[in-house]
Amino acid sequence: MTKKPLILISNDDGINAPGLRKLISLVKNLGEIIVIGSEYAMSGMAHAVTIQNPLRVRLVTDEPNYKEYLTTGTPADNIKLGKHKLSNRLPDLILSGINHGSNAAINIIYSGTMGAVLEGTIDGIPSIGFSLDDFSHDADFSHLDEYILAIINKVLKEGLPKEICLNVNFPKISSEPIKGIKVCRQADARWVEEFEERKDPHGRSYFWLAGRYENGDDRDNTDEKALASNYVSVVPSHTDFTAHEYINKLNFSL
Repeated sequence: MTKKPLILISNDDGINAPGLRKLISLVKNLGEIIVIGSEYAMSGMAHAVTIQNPLRVRLVTDEPNYKEYLTTGTPADNIKLGKHKLSNRLPDLILSGINHGSNAAINIIYSGTMGAVLEGTIDGIPSIGFSLDDFSHDADFSHLDEYILAIINKVLKEGLPKEICLNVNFPKISSEPIKGIKVCRQADARWVEEFEERKDPHGRSYFWLAGRYENGDDRDNTDEKALASNYVSVVPSHTDFTAHEYINKLNFSL
């Protein structure tokens, strides 16, 4: 008999997030499923790992071909636990999401959703992050099914190159159907930080991080342009941060 693919799933919005529940419902019959979710929301944790405190793990669901664990860890912690402690073999596929909010452009750097994905990619496991451009807790995910399954089935069949994962973002539901999928590049956009100074009840100052998102990238082949045009954006992302084109130009000879 052909062994079912082992699929490891996590997210950064917490184990009860509707986006995670939607993703589980779509893939539950595709293989052997292990879900590892954090007790609390971990948005903005990027690739943070827990090294100062113990990691607590509790099995909360144990069914044939389906297990669900609750942890105190970050998304990257959860994938590490899944790869090395909570399964008897390396997963065939790692999925993260569906995130409540876009992870297009520079958001990939801050995203706990994509931190989990990149952690999987380090060990050569095909990994995909899914995000919806809607930050609402009760966001509508009903228009995503066929696209999520098409992308997952393609990766299960064909795999991904070493050190490459997929950052998939979906437009918010609208009166018009999604136009299709565009494979594109990460937009050159950024967050401009703004710190709001406040006072606690004792009169002591503290700061609340806010900011605004600026996208000055008008090129047609970016993830932000695809989302704005009601397409699903798929950005192949790499764990190698080296600026290879600059290696031979940088000289520190004294």
